Amino acid sequence: MPDRTVPASGAPPGGSVDSPVQQVARALDAGDRHAAGLAARAASGDDAADVLDLVGARAAAGSGPATELLVELLDASGVVRRFVRGALLDEAAVDDVCQDVLVSVATSVASFRGGSRVTTWVHGIVRHRVVDHLRRQRATAPLPDDDVGPAERMSSLIATRATVRDALAALPDLYREPVTLRDIEGLPYADVAERLGRSVGTVKSQISRGRALVAAALGSPS
Repeated sequence: MPDRTVPASGAPPGGSVDSPVQQVARALDAGDRHAAGLAARAASGDDAADVLDLVGARAAAGSGPATELLVELLDASGVVRRFVRGALLDEAAVDDVCQDVLVSVATSVASFRGGSRVTTWVHGIVRHRVVDHLRRQRATAPLPDDDVGPAERMSSLIATRATVRDALAALPDLYREPVTLRDIEGLPYADVAERLGRSVGTVKSQISRGRALVAAALGSPS
C-alpha cells in the first residue's frame, strides 16, 4: 500500500491547504491529540479511509495517542458495529462482541503491517471474535474462568488488579469515570448513564473505549 503520510516538517506544496491526512499527521507529530481527533473526525469518504490507515500505522509503531484515536474512530464511525452486525443478529451479542473487538484492536495493533487497509485487518479480528462468541454460546457445560471474551477479562482485571487500576487512573476523565463506575463500583449501564448525565449508548461506547485503552496500556493479550 503506498505511503499516504506526509512528514510533519514538509510544507504543503504551492501553499495548498493540508489534506486531512496531512493535518492528522502533523497533529500527531506535534503531540496534539485533540487537534488530531478534530481533523480525523472532519474527514470523509476516501480521506476518512486514508486517515484511518495513517492512524493505524502510527498506532502499530507504538504511538499511544494514535492507538487511542484509532479505537475512537473505529467505534464512532460504526465500522466495527457494521462488521459485527453482518455476522450476528442478537443486539446484546453485537454490543459484547464490539467491545471484544475494540480490546483486541488496542492490544494487537502492533500486528497491523500496513499491507492492506486498517478496515481489512479489523475485519479479520471481527471474524475471530464472532467465532469465539459463537463457540461460547454453543458450549453446554459451565465455562472455565479463562474462557471469556476480551472485554469481560478486561472488566475483571480492572476490578481486581492494582496495576490495572493504575492504568485506569491515567485515562482521560471521559473514559475513566464510566469505566470506574461500571467495572469497579459494579453499577449497571443505566445507573452509570444516570450518574454521569449521559445516554446509555454513550456510556457503553465510552466504557468499551476505556477498557480497550487500559488493555493497550498494559499490553494485555487479545
